[in-house]
Amino acid sequence: MMAKILMVIAALLALQLATSRVVWASDPSPLQDFCVADNSSKVFVNGFVCKSMDDVKAEDFFTYGLDKPGNTINKLGSNVRVVNVNTIPGLNTLGISMARIDFAPRGLNPPHTHPRATEILTVLEGELYVGFVTSNIGQTNCLFTKILKKGDVFVFPQGLVHFQFNRGHTRAIAIATLSSQNPDTIIVANAVFGSKPSISDEVLAKAFQVDRKIVDRLQAQFWMDNNN
Repeated sequence: MMAKILMVIAALLALQLATSRVVWASDPSPLQDFCVADNSSKVFVNGFVCKSMDDVKAEDFFTYGLDKPGNTINKLGSNVRVVNVNTIPGLNTLGISMARIDFAPRGLNPPHTHPRATEILTVLEGELYVGFVTSNIGQTNCLFTKILKKGDVFVFPQGLVHFQFNRGHTRAIAIATLSSQNPDTIIVANAVFGSKPSISDEVLAKAFQVDRKIVDRLQAQFWMDNNN
């Protein structure tokens, strides 16, 4: 009887370890010092094919210009400059990337998610109102928000919808670091109203509990704003 109990406990522990690995999974760990991405390769793998060690040079681990402000003259009043494996090939397999985010006064980095990364944000200048929304725990999507000032740091958990808004009257700058070489970004409004082909009006009207005419107007406005 004791042996059966121990076997059950062992099985439960194994299941817990297995599921915890799935929950906390991120980019694969490197198996060598580095694997500089070979962007010319036609081979498709999870990540990028490694460049030959003989062809690796210091420039593969380098980029520049993050000291320059981004252009915030747009409808959102923000600019995100991403530094990922597509910018620095040497980031391949290292599981990290970053971005500089510039905000005009009242500028917004709209609600979005990073499907493959947790984000940690540091404010360098100005003041930001930031927040994220949880998954529907107990049928409730809980919003966590904070006002950040220069030097403040905030974390956005992997995959959750989040945003940053410059509610002040001066520009703001932030640096984001992400736990993936290529975290990608899904902007909620773009995904819902700008998919190709479009999500049906009936689906969106029912999802948002609004009249289909409102959905039509929103989709038309989206395409007008993004094709001018």
